[in-house]
Amino acid sequence: MLTKEELASIKELQNICEQADGFQLKLNFDMLENREGKEKEDFFHYEDGKLVGFLGSYGFGNKVELCGMVHPDYRRRGIFTKLLALGLEDSKRRRFQTILLNAPTDSQSAKEFLKNIPCTFSVAEYQMKWKKTDLIEDPAVTLRLSTTAEDFETEVQLEVLAFGFEEEESRKFNLKLRESHSDEHFIIEADGKAAGKMRVAESDGEAWIYGFAVFPKLQGKGIGRKALSKIVKLEDQKGLSVFLEVEAKNAHALKLYESCGFRSYHSQDYYFYQK
Repeated sequence: MLTKEELASIKELQNICEQADGFQLKLNFDMLENREGKEKEDFFHYEDGKLVGFLGSYGFGNKVELCGMVHPDYRRRGIFTKLLALGLEDSKRRRFQTILLNAPTDSQSAKEFLKNIPCTFSVAEYQMKWKKTDLIEDPAVTLRLSTTAEDFETEVQLEVLAFGFEEEESRKFNLKLRESHSDEHFIIEADGKAAGKMRVAESDGEAWIYGFAVFPKLQGKGIGRKALSKIVKLEDQKGLSVFLEVEAKNAHALKLYESCGFRSYHSQDYYFYQK
């Protein structure tokens, strides 16, 4: 587990880097705050007792994402190269099938750095924030907390169908989420039957929606839009700003989110590391 001091140092370094560079880093603080401590997933570089370099490793089933940063005053000294080597070595040891390197789309320094790494562009991901707009109300589509073994199995199957997980990987991933995160897991129901799922993480005045999926056979019927409208309204009533992420190539999801009032404000690029 990361200590409060380590988390505070990471956040401080993140703020310095973002202010200097003018873009946002995706450091998955919901995951950093819930590290189990079973694996070494975070790598630090200190100078004179001050954190000046950090790289985080974030596992999702059979893939892992690596993202990091170096203090502007300490760049071009090989610090990030060393941190990345540690992260890659650990990812290979843990036998992840896919390693993705994550960098802000607008970071020219990241693009230059990655030219020297054996990797290829994979996909862009948009971060989206909800802007107040009218939302659809439909009592036929409801949300309830996921509480039973049957609900868990529904979530496992949706990860397989919607996100390409292998079933065993999906099972392990969802167990880990429940053990290490305080997020709320919801089952979407349409006409009283399970139709989809989503997960919501609340922190620092923000609500982030993750793992949003509807069974393929039920897509195109407005269920997703109605469920999303319900959760957005619920979080907005709590006084929270609402966010989510979507891959740029997923045009259907992008259109759905925009129809509910979400607008893109930032993007991240992902690169396949060629082992």
